[in-house]
Amino acid sequence: MPSNIVEAEGITRDARSRYRQRAEGGAHGAFEAETKRAGQTPRADVEVERSSAPGEIAALLGVETAADVVVRKRRMYVGDRLVQLADTYIPAFVAEAAPSVAELDTGEGGIISRMAEAGLAQASVVEDVTQVRASAEQAAALGVNEGESLLAITHTGQTDSGKIVEVTQHVLGPGWTLRYGVPLD
Repeated sequence: MPSNIVEAEGITRDARSRYRQRAEGGAHGAFEAETKRAGQTPRADVEVERSSAPGEIAALLGVETAADVVVRKRRMYVGDRLVQLADTYIPAFVAEAAPSVAELDTGEGGIISRMAEAGLAQASVVEDVTQVRASAEQAAALGVNEGESLLAITHTGQTDSGKIVEVTQHVLGPGWTLRYGVPLD
């Protein structure tokens, strides 16, 4: 089964199965499940607030820029090493249907499982991978120079009816490899 590889020199993130095994071993999401499967110790520092989304995120969510959304800001670690910053934006209608997405601890399987339980299962995901220049805050957190190139993933999850239920911006520290597989039927 495809899985992440976590080594001292970097992480290979294998997207071929990552969202299907998010509750494995009682994990609270894909990152925790994958990191544990790789024999490492995951940790996330989480802040949750209600706020507005940046313009490009609001557009993906299909909400006005002033609209109230749940924002989950996470610093994700392997052992003591900070490996990514991940900010998730959840529209109000999702938070109303699945209130635990606004809690610090979202339980086994994380927010994707809470959404599914509320009838808002993610049926498809689009991930745009781009190179970004590290801001001063990102650089300080990830131990790189301001302006250094980093990989960023904009993850957009939607239901089978096409409703966008989350957008997450991941900014990855140095040493990541992203692996995707496409069946050629």
